[in-house]
Amino acid sequence: MVGCRRAGARRMRPRLPGSLGSRLFLILLAGLLCGQGLAFAIMLLERDQSARAVMLTTLQRDVAVAVALLDRLPAEERAGWLPLLDRPTYRYELGPGAAGTLGLPSRARMIADEIRIALAPRFPVRFDTVPAPTERLQGHTVLADGAELTIDVRPAMRPAASWLPVALGVQLLALAACVGLAVRLAVRPLARFAEAADRLEPGRPATRFTEAGPDEVARAGRAFNALQARIARHLDERVRILAAISHDLQTPITRMRLRVETGAEGPDQDRLLADLDEVEALVREGIAYARSVHGDVEPTARLDLRAFIESLVFDYQDAGRDVTLTALVDATVATRPQALRRILTNLIDNALRYAGRAEIDVRAREGRLAIAVLDRGPGIPADKLEAVLLPFVRLEESRNRDTGGTGLGLAIADQLAAALGGKLTLSNRAGGGLEAIVTLA
Repeated sequence: MVGCRRAGARRMRPRLPGSLGSRLFLILLAGLLCGQGLAFAIMLLERDQSARAVMLTTLQRDVAVAVALLDRLPAEERAGWLPLLDRPTYRYELGPGAAGTLGLPSRARMIADEIRIALAPRFPVRFDTVPAPTERLQGHTVLADGAELTIDVRPAMRPAASWLPVALGVQLLALAACVGLAVRLAVRPLARFAEAADRLEPGRPATRFTEAGPDEVARAGRAFNALQARIARHLDERVRILAAISHDLQTPITRMRLRVETGAEGPDQDRLLADLDEVEALVREGIAYARSVHGDVEPTARLDLRAFIESLVFDYQDAGRDVTLTALVDATVATRPQALRRILTNLIDNALRYAGRAEIDVRAREGRLAIAVLDRGPGIPADKLEAVLLPFVRLEESRNRDTGGTGLGLAIADQLAAALGGKLTLSNRAGGGLEAIVTLA
């Protein structure tokens, strides 16, 4: 039962909003509202105490003067003066007053003590409480001629000024606005950092972070720009090494091929030539991958997408390959034609290799053009859909070396898509097969 209670308490615990800005806003606003509420409560308490002190002092002096005046007036004139002596919280009556009970609340005892001090020792006063919806007490004394005088006291605090709640509301709105502005100024650099990090892609020109604002933000901006520069240098060095190795391998491979071809014919020669073909394909793909990282070397041109896709499909069909168009839109895009052709060629070849057939679907999705290459092959395990976009990653189960390929085709397509400002996305189709979607910027 204890464990269940603890689990229930954890479930009932309120959750903060997900964004940092919302959390900061709520925390700061809650703290300021608590402080403002405490200050308002202290102000009301001080006002109550000050008003009470003023009321008691005024009561003491006023009662002493009023009773002395009534004592000196002739008996027949006293009734005419009573309305002039009345106050909002107490009044005077000639006679014994209303029936009351003994015993006074704490505030009534305080008022009674002040009246006793004001009238002592000449006019002894006896107090009682009158049953009423609100607090009410009576003081009974006797004037010099024996006439009874009742002091009827109904203590009440003066209501707060009508503008006070309005002023408090304006203060709270001003606090909320200031907190919102402060949080926005504090969180905005983080949002800019996130946007700059999202734009950081291999093959794309680096966008420098603005080194402005508070000292901490400017320092972080300089560090981020330096990080971008180091990453770019590292990628460039890696690509140059890969391109150099791939290029230098072509010469010894050519010599080896010449020696094998001039050697004795037979099964061994065929196997060696097949191995050399595989090595040459790997070298070519390595060079292509190195160049794909710098896909921005090709100039951008306006392209009739319908004519471009149809030409590509007709080329495959003329070669006897099963490639079909299922949907095509009329659109003109500004892109790099050779890079786009290499992307689609790699994706179509991949579909033909593992399914024997490829379908191309071109549609406008969410305001952007999407070119989908679909097949009904074995697909890719869900946990490998992102890994296969890395260079030299191959799947041993359904896509192994026996089926051909170098492990660079999808990596090259992904790099070139990023260089074009787009994105390559892989997903498995319902009923089996793979869907490769190139989204153009």
